[in-house]
Amino acid sequence: MSVAEQAASVVMGHIPVTDPAALHAYMQQGLGGFILMGSNIPATEPELRALTSALTVDESLPPLIAIDQEGGIVSRLPSDAFAASTTLKSAPVEDTTDAFTARASLVARAGVNVNFGTVADITADSASFIYGRALGTDPSSASERVTAATTAQEGFLASTLKHFPGHGAAEGDSHHAIPTTPMSKEQWRTADEPPFAAGIDAGASLLMFGHLAYTAVDPAPASMSAEWHRIAREELGFEGVMVTDDLGMLLSSGDPAYADPVANGVAAIAAGNDLVLMIAGSTPETAGRMVAGLVAAVESGDLPAERLADAATRVRELRLELAADTADWSVCEDCTPAG
Repeated sequence: MSVAEQAASVVMGHIPVTDPAALHAYMQQGLGGFILMGSNIPATEPELRALTSALTVDESLPPLIAIDQEGGIVSRLPSDAFAASTTLKSAPVEDTTDAFTARASLVARAGVNVNFGTVADITADSASFIYGRALGTDPSSASERVTAATTAQEGFLASTLKHFPGHGAAEGDSHHAIPTTPMSKEQWRTADEPPFAAGIDAGASLLMFGHLAYTAVDPAPASMSAEWHRIAREELGFEGVMVTDDLGMLLSSGDPAYADPVANGVAAIAAGNDLVLMIAGSTPETAGRMVAGLVAAVESGDLPAERLADAATRVRELRLELAADTADWSVCEDCTPAG
């Protein structure tokens, strides 16, 4: 791949439309992925399958098509009535396996191959922003359910652990601020690391980095921290695709250091991310500008060419792996639901 092709392949784009033709034209930029939000979900499943099919420009290398389908509080697919974290955190672990097996099959049937759906954060505080979405309230229970959710999903699609290194310790909502915690790395090891380590051991394909600052480890948000990416690679042994949480959230934080979305994208790849995600504040031109910014950063020496090449290679390998899955999903209109 050329530098421009590499740059396009590490950008996961988004435009809020349901027109397959418009989406196909948008993806002709060579983007490595697309994230479906509520604004992309049409009224019927056949329409959704037509939409996801339109996102593929090269049949030999389909894009990463992602969705936030946690179930319950965060759910893009209205047909997902399966148990979610609000009840799974206090139910037997087997219920998590059942729910995420069903959820993953529903997502995959829609033509989506990546689910940003496994919340590996921990908190026992019911007032916490992340409490209703977390699969566990302590390291042990969260680890068991994250393992179950990951194992269940990986049989259907590429699952994702989020929000590394853990939203539970960092109070506040990262959609509007950069939550911060003074927790030490040693404390993190026993308090917030276990579910992520468990999910990695279970084979999660992606690891999403949160806009969370563990100041004792690095004052920068984890999504922009080379140290947190090093920890994930070297200490936790994660070999898959590292992806940012929505970079648009950094814009919403009001921190002037993160006011430039293109600069954020370049810094995120430089820190160790393989895929950058931009939703909030995005326009049809945003992804193209991100691509151009990455190319310019390589040409100026601000972004090492080998870092971009490594990121593009990891994304390409995952795309090829998912393309090799020949499962063909269809809806049985006359079937009686099990149970």
